[in-house]
Amino acid sequence: MDKNTEIALKIAGRVAELGGSTYYVGGYVRDKILRIENKDIDIEVHGVKPAQLEAVLDEFGERVSMGESFGIYGIKGYDVDIAMPRKETNRGKGHKDFDVFVDPFIGTKSASQRRDFTINALMENVLTGEIVDHWGGVQDLEKRIIRHVNDVTFAEDPLRVLRGAQFASRFEFAIAPETIELCKNMDLGTLAPERVMGELSKALLKANKPSIFFETLREMGQLSTWFEEMRQLIGVEQNPKYHAEGDVWNHTMMVLDSAVRYRDDGSISQKLSFMISALTHDFGKIVATEYVNGAVHAYGHEVKGLPIIKKFLGKLTNEKAIINYATNMSKLHMKPNTMASAKSSIKKTNQMFDDSVDPVGLICIALSDSFGQILGEGSGLPEAGANRDFLFERYEIYKEYMSRPYVMGRDLEAAGFKPGKNFREYLDYAHKLRLAGIPKNAALKQTISYARTHKCDCLVKLVSIKSNRC
Repeated sequence: MDKNTEIALKIAGRVAELGGSTYYVGGYVRDKILRIENKDIDIEVHGVKPAQLEAVLDEFGERVSMGESFGIYGIKGYDVDIAMPRKETNRGKGHKDFDVFVDPFIGTKSASQRRDFTINALMENVLTGEIVDHWGGVQDLEKRIIRHVNDVTFAEDPLRVLRGAQFASRFEFAIAPETIELCKNMDLGTLAPERVMGELSKALLKANKPSIFFETLREMGQLSTWFEEMRQLIGVEQNPKYHAEGDVWNHTMMVLDSAVRYRDDGSISQKLSFMISALTHDFGKIVATEYVNGAVHAYGHEVKGLPIIKKFLGKLTNEKAIINYATNMSKLHMKPNTMASAKSSIKKTNQMFDDSVDPVGLICIALSDSFGQILGEGSGLPEAGANRDFLFERYEIYKEYMSRPYVMGRDLEAAGFKPGKNFREYLDYAHKLRLAGIPKNAALKQTISYARTHKCDCLVKLVSIKSNRC
């Protein structure tokens, strides 16, 4: 028992003395039954007035109001959300368009009816461990089904469409046919971008098969509002010689699921950006795919997709780091496997890694790309993942090169060059020598020679311009 479950028990004990009851609710109960670790503890207190509950909480520490008018509290130093049962009345179409009323005596059935899915409407008495299941949630867990609780209350909140898809991907559950049908007619256009991004992030970071999130939205007919660029991948042909798996949608789903191994094995530091890159890497095929001499090609798709990626992500987030990561990965994602197959020079692979915002992420995107395709007969390509050793060996070389002493600005200043408009160009030239493995002393001499020659060329051009003017 950790301190959070301990404080929940203490609160439940005091509430019981006042004639009330305390229940674990929501995902905590669901995950406990599924034997999945969940440290997010939510408890709901019934049968006592708000003032009584506040007095109880004050006994155990500094009370924090996280929504006092909604009856939601916490205690400083503990990760426990403490709520009172409440009624919600819809007054609009948005996720937040609800009037909320605290009602401590509403009863467990009415309180749980406002939950989205039966598996999230389960309650567990904190003191006795008794499971309260008014809607068949335990049975749905056993059958691995996601089913909505109530037609009317469910349809009032369009975010639940995405939550359903997200839970389906995380738990690999099927969504009940009646829930699918209800979701088909719900308008997602009123949702705030951050709410959509939140559900997408959970699917990308918590699911072993994040493809299920998108396959579910496709089945619901709910891709267009927020994931139109994903919808446009459906039916975009690929050359069966290299992509026997089918269209770009199928390929992207396979790449996305393949990327999970790298997301979870410790390779990736920027996990969300990495998974988004796996999702968007082939957006360019939407506009680049064409028939050339009777065969399907998508020349330049890695670059042509950049505006599409920016538009797609711009609807969901204003975090430039995520957008920059995804566009950088798309631009470079073809290079690792191409260079590995050609056994390119160290200078070229060094330049590739240097151009990447995340060299390890780039390798893993390229490997995921290879695992996301089924090669046709006579493709001539190596089997999936075959380039891994070459790429990581080259990355180690790149890191070693980057650890060596190199020409810096102060070295050029010591040689008599003053910072100015050409200074950056000289440093860029020195950096190319660094990538080529030229030792610092030799690189400095070459850079000085380049800078002096460049300076003389500029003077000659300036004199020529002045002479022509005269």
